[in-house]
Amino acid sequence: MTLEELVPCDSSKMQAVSEAVERVLVAAQRQDRLTVGVYESAKLMNVDPDSVVLCLLATDEEDEGDIALQIHFTLIQAFCCDNDIHILRVSGMQRLAAILGEPQPGAEPRDLHCLLVTNPHTDAWKSQGLAEVASYCAESRDRNQWVPCVALQEC
Repeated sequence: MTLEELVPCDSSKMQAVSEAVERVLVAAQRQDRLTVGVYESAKLMNVDPDSVVLCLLATDEEDEGDIALQIHFTLIQAFCCDNDIHILRVSGMQRLAAILGEPQPGAEPRDLHCLLVTNPHTDAWKSQGLAEVASYCAESRDRNQWVPCVALQEC
């Protein structure tokens, strides 16, 4: 039996979480609370792990064979678990790129495989979407699914 067979997928819940993830990303980017890229994320987590409230690891099927990326993901996941950072795997790289906007013309494409959402050390930034995603992550951990997966909805 697979995990999917043991833990049935509620498609309406998954869609709600996917929409919440999108809202969180848009708000975080607008408020300069989004770190994009595996290396940039690792640097931030090394310097200020307490500011990180959510880690998104994004892949599509073609990334599954990238061993270096999978090693980075394993290390990031371990760090997040050790530091009580909510972590979520997402698929739908094209949708992710659409949500975050394309880089400036002529600029190098961004590495969207790892995204960190940070929170200021004050309570000034509250997000309903972040609360929904955090709740989903906690529910998943209660079912021993330590890194839940969500598919971003295509336009």
